[in-house]
Amino acid sequence: SLTCAPLRTLLGEPLNLERHWVRPELLLVLPWSFVSGFRADPLRCCSAAVTMAGGPVVNTGGGKDYPGKLTMFVLFACIVAATGGLIFGYDIGISGGVTSMNPFLMKFFPGVYHKEQEAERNQSNQYCKFDSQLLTMFTSSLYLAALVASFFAATVTRVAGRKWSMFAGGVTFLVGAALNGAAKNVLMLILGRVLLGIGVGFANQSVPVYLSEMAPARLRGMLNIGFQLMVTIGILCANLINYGTAKIKGGWGWRVSLALAAVPAGIIAIGALFLPDTPNSLIDRGYTEDAKKMLRRVRGTDDIEEEYSDLVAASEESKLVSHPWRNILQRRYRPQLTFAIAIPFFQQLTGINVIMFYAPVLFKTLGFADDASLMSAVITGLVNVFATFVSIVTVDRLGRRKLFLQGGTQMLACQIVVGSLIGAKFGFTGVADIPKGYAAFVVLFICAYVAGFAWSWGPLGWLVPSEIFPLEIRSAGQSITVSMNMLCTFIIAQAFLPMLCRFKFMLFFFFGAWVVVMTLFVAFFLPETKNVPIEEMVLVWKAHWYWGRFIRDEDVHVGGADVEMRSNGKVQAAKLP
Repeated sequence: SLTCAPLRTLLGEPLNLERHWVRPELLLVLPWSFVSGFRADPLRCCSAAVTMAGGPVVNTGGGKDYPGKLTMFVLFACIVAATGGLIFGYDIGISGGVTSMNPFLMKFFPGVYHKEQEAERNQSNQYCKFDSQLLTMFTSSLYLAALVASFFAATVTRVAGRKWSMFAGGVTFLVGAALNGAAKNVLMLILGRVLLGIGVGFANQSVPVYLSEMAPARLRGMLNIGFQLMVTIGILCANLINYGTAKIKGGWGWRVSLALAAVPAGIIAIGALFLPDTPNSLIDRGYTEDAKKMLRRVRGTDDIEEEYSDLVAASEESKLVSHPWRNILQRRYRPQLTFAIAIPFFQQLTGINVIMFYAPVLFKTLGFADDASLMSAVITGLVNVFATFVSIVTVDRLGRRKLFLQGGTQMLACQIVVGSLIGAKFGFTGVADIPKGYAAFVVLFICAYVAGFAWSWGPLGWLVPSEIFPLEIRSAGQSITVSMNMLCTFIIAQAFLPMLCRFKFMLFFFFGAWVVVMTLFVAFFLPETKNVPIEEMVLVWKAHWYWGRFIRDEDVHVGGADVEMRSNGKVQAAKLP
């Protein structure tokens, strides 16, 4: 019997040829010369095993499948936690609608209101009538605050647990909603937005991680996308509320729109109090017995020893990391760090928030009347919600890569068409009278674009980063994802109206070019992660043609896992008698 790292990985224990029999397919991996020569020179054979193992790759068609089922307890917990997405979605939807309401503009941004009226009277450049840095600061101040808050949220999430981070987010968002609804001046308005941003930062940092940890591996995609579904429902509700409050006589409808943000904030704040902690978080904080009980409850079975031992092994390794922010910069975490930055960066450069923030403003620019522009935003909101269901149904069957690639192709085609349609009418002058049928055609392709985003980059932009990090850097990694998302959202929100004024219809081609880049990036660099348990995800990276070079064999620690190393560099989950 000999303890040997590669063979221990192979068999899950030291190899003893007196006890182990070798399956036929294993002979394809380890030639008979290895088996017969083991007694003669075991150390050299172990070295040969390392050489032959070109690097593990998980058979992602089916990673380790722990016993258990989707219980009502888990389903209910994931639905409640996913409501954290409501506050983010509500804010995205409410901002654009409120900033297209004349009473709101007259009170806080009179310069924009007068510029808009002058453009309407003189039939002048429609592209530039909403260009105001103060107006965009109102919208984007939230995202700057969320960026900063996400770093503090990482510590709260790791030390106190995921649920208390959600609770903090809900309460802060609630206070911000009250301040915005009662705003008397721009300072109050922006201060309220900052508090909303802190709430979004905490919720977006903790909710995707919570969902990924609670869900069974084979259903992780479906349950995690519940977060994005709630974001889309929040956007739709905000669009419907804006459509209704815009009709309120007296010009105070915008106050109702802003103050009603307290409703989704209250839902997640109260809901978080009743949420259970994830087994991963309980183990990480030292509550091992509670974690065992919770794992039995969430999996609906007593046969949890294998999964529990893997979670404990991951936790023990994570405790060796005292500085996750420093460790995440290590070479072995390069793939995860790259995607923590690249995915939110690319998600914002799809141009989706341009549509969702400013849908009413954009449609108003296209010549729609006030009510018609808000109704068009409602239509795109509905498309967003229903298309997200497509992702929920298909993500664990088709996988992440196929949805990314299909969605990217669809968005690119729609951006080219929309840019061409707007350019054909408005040209570079920004002056045109658009027939209703033509405008409806533009809305149709915008809806197709939104659908493509809603079943690809929308949900997967949150799902993939939340499932790729090992426990020791998970909170830090998710914080980087959220902060990068918010930084890019802030920049896009600040830059969109000035860019619309200067780029004109070419803005759609600008975002279309980025969609080409991100689709190629996914095609070449993103491995498939469906059905792979989170704690085994390192094997996926080790297997990749490019990322494998950053991960040494000794960096691969999968507690309790039995894997086969193949000479072609692949590893497949296996059990040896």
